Amino acid sequence: MDLNAFVYNKTMKRIPYLSLTCTLLLLNACKPDPHPKNPNYAIKKPMIKYEPSKKSLDKMVKQLQGRPYVWAEEGPNQFDCSGFTYYLYGSMGIEIPRVAREQAKKGKVIKMEELVYGDLIFFDTDKNPKGKITHVGMYLGNGWFTHASATEYEIVYSNLNTSPYYKKRLRICRRYLPEEKESIAMNDVKPWKTKKAVKDKVSPVTTLPKVTKKHSLGNFYVQVGSFSGKPQDALLHKITRTGYHYKLIEFPIHGKQISKLLIGPYRKRSDAVALLENIKKQIQKDAFIAEIR
Repeated sequence: MDLNAFVYNKTMKRIPYLSLTCTLLLLNACKPDPHPKNPNYAIKKPMIKYEPSKKSLDKMVKQLQGRPYVWAEEGPNQFDCSGFTYYLYGSMGIEIPRVAREQAKKGKVIKMEELVYGDLIFFDTDKNPKGKITHVGMYLGNGWFTHASATEYEIVYSNLNTSPYYKKRLRICRRYLPEEKESIAMNDVKPWKTKKAVKDKVSPVTTLPKVTKKHSLGNFYVQVGSFSGKPQDALLHKITRTGYHYKLIEFPIHGKQISKLLIGPYRKRSDAVALLENIKKQIQKDAFIAEIR
């Protein structure tokens, strides 16, 4: 049997299974299995829908946040990390390799300080990093990048400036997008505008990306404070605008609802300690390290 016939038969056999799976997912209101037992390794080339530009990328980035991570998928509804970048560029008619380690070999090599919107950044995310490429994301500006996360199991925003984990594991940066005369100004602002900014027509006031509040990446936090009830939205926005994830732990004391506001988590105490002084200066001068298990 030739490869095309194999892929055709494989796809036809998958249809009843996928229909049943989708039905079950809807009934159970859960995401698809990020590591399916029988991954679909047939590469689906994306349909060309956009002109190659930063504006096209920006449109897709905003549309795809929160889409599920699924190993060996390249869209249009679920992705692994390199499938996500393959889809973004392929949708603009720019062909790049399908897997991260090959994507890291093509394009123009650039330094970290030269990064601009649309550049691809590559990481070694192994437990004991040895320099090989295992993960890829797309740079947005101000340290922010978007990627299909194998720990959050969806497409998320992360920040190189506030994540020791990713900053230590960054290995190479590549540029695939052709140079443009017109550019998206991502060096001074983030690409997510607030509703208030639109209402008041104030520019360039911006807000943060989606903040994930559930993590399983570590037990060390920087505690910003304890509050009766919930912290003010202004404080939460300040944390996320600065590029951090936060977590709220709520519990009753003497009939009152108390909230602990934490930044993190981090795998190692040293990672939290490395950020403590900046958090004291930027957010709360009384912040301290907390370990929660």
